[in-house]
Amino acid sequence: MQAAPQAPDTLPNSLRIYLRLLGYVRPYIGHFAISLLGYMIFASAQPMLAGIMKYFVDGLADPADAVLRDIPLLDGVQLIYGVPVMLVVIAAWQGLGSFLGNYYLSRVSLGLVHDLRRALFDSLLHLPNRYFDQHSSGHLISRITYNVTMVTSAATDAIKTVVREGLTVIFLLAFLLWMNWKLTLVMLAILPVIGVMVGSANRKFRKQSRKIQVAMGDLTHVAAETIQGYRVVRSFGGEDYESARFREASADNMRKQLRMVKTGATFTPSLQLVTYTAMATLLFLVLLLRGDASAGDLVAYITAAGLLPKPIRQLSEVSANIQKGLAGAESIFAQLDETPETDRGTVERPRVDGRIEVRGLRFAYPGSDKAVLDGLDFSIAPGQMVAVVGRSGSGKSTLASLIPRFYHHDEGQILVDGVDVEDYTLRNLRRHIALVTQQVTLFNDTIANNIAYGDLAGAPRADIERAAEAAYASEFIDRLPQGFDTLVGENGVLLSGGQRQRLAIARAILKDAPVLILDEATSALDTESERHIQAALDHVMEGRTTLVIAHRLSTIEKADLIMVMDHGRIVERGTHAELLAAGGHYARLHAMQFREDSPTPNP
Repeated sequence: MQAAPQAPDTLPNSLRIYLRLLGYVRPYIGHFAISLLGYMIFASAQPMLAGIMKYFVDGLADPADAVLRDIPLLDGVQLIYGVPVMLVVIAAWQGLGSFLGNYYLSRVSLGLVHDLRRALFDSLLHLPNRYFDQHSSGHLISRITYNVTMVTSAATDAIKTVVREGLTVIFLLAFLLWMNWKLTLVMLAILPVIGVMVGSANRKFRKQSRKIQVAMGDLTHVAAETIQGYRVVRSFGGEDYESARFREASADNMRKQLRMVKTGATFTPSLQLVTYTAMATLLFLVLLLRGDASAGDLVAYITAAGLLPKPIRQLSEVSANIQKGLAGAESIFAQLDETPETDRGTVERPRVDGRIEVRGLRFAYPGSDKAVLDGLDFSIAPGQMVAVVGRSGSGKSTLASLIPRFYHHDEGQILVDGVDVEDYTLRNLRRHIALVTQQVTLFNDTIANNIAYGDLAGAPRADIERAAEAAYASEFIDRLPQGFDTLVGENGVLLSGGQRQRLAIARAILKDAPVLILDEATSALDTESERHIQAALDHVMEGRTTLVIAHRLSTIEKADLIMVMDHGRIVERGTHAELLAAGGHYARLHAMQFREDSPTPNP
């Protein structure tokens, strides 16, 4: 993952963020330099246009005899021919500068968008689970899409305006100072007023931009939730509710956007009023203090001065883009500065036997004082099947998340082959563990690529087909139009729940990991699907250390050891027969499920 360039902490916050942002431009410095050269060419053409007016006006009295003076290549050429030629040459010169500036800066801008999006996406792949628990997917997606475009406006589009219009102002002021420095100094007296106005507007733009980005994240969040849960929305008649929720989020976003537009719409004419007031004063002074200046000199001076308000106005408007970009950059850099998933482990083993020992394990979720797991102790021998049962909220799934180190435990130890899971490198630890959960994740790809995913990519086709057969998935795959090359749709939407679950099991079989964790893998299935899946699970559990988080007790009767959890503690342990005979928690859970599963007799 590309590290985010840092700026010195001693600088003001806005400047520090902007300099850090410009650090991403560094790989494109060659293109950036060409674009700067282009804008310099473009800006230098502005005073040339004003200069033409001097020759044109002074030659109006006798254009046939008037000639150009002190102009390279055209010195002594008649005015009637020279001025049109100069105009065409200046236009071509300006066009060349505009092309070089716009084209090469666009290359920088698009490269910057690509790099920032890649950095953000790569950071998501390495952030700890708690980050995803605390941030909605809508806000994370909005950051990659909307915020990045705002940032590139600040980093490139704003620079385009600052450089091009800034150089235009500099060239025009240099021309004006050369023609009449006293009058020009009078005009420059308005710069402090402009500075105060720009500073005030900047603060408003920045504040409003932050609010807009939050509103855009809310909008994306509502849309993403509705799209992902469209079946629930339609089943429960939630169309009106979701429509109202989206309408409110969109209206809130529109209101915040309008506030920023209002700020800009008020600021721009106010600045124009100040600028044109200065121009009016300048015109008065030009007429009052013309001295021995020719009519051509006055027209050239007034033309150059008249060209100033446009670039000054554009320079003032660029502050809105910069502030939007800086607000977006704050959120982007906040994510990039998040500490990645901690990995201090150094142990790497080609394969483990699968012995799991848990000693004095205690865990509370970040930000909570309540222990979800409190003093767990148990061990699983290689090849053994251990089941964990209990009421919802007893800590079963949390235990399953701690073994592959999705979270870091507070106290105690989790040992795999005698080595604490914290001491394994994350990649190596997770290679030894296959995880099958109730919520199956499939990607909008072929069935074969969904089975052979990640580290399994590139597995021989024969191995993929054997894994599918072992998972009892071949019987439905063979009926699909393209077999293993059939696209499954987003998250396997084109498949049934049982079919998706069998693909997840096939993925676990292909991984051939020595440790298997089944987290309620059959709880949401119908009886027929469960029968297929249970047969597949029996196959995948052979010779593997298996931890089963179970909801349906009928699936774990053959377990070597069953542990019953309640409020984060193990309150019972034993075999199915032993626990039934004990008449405790397990026996009550079993009796309750037996009553629920028994068919209701007909009256």
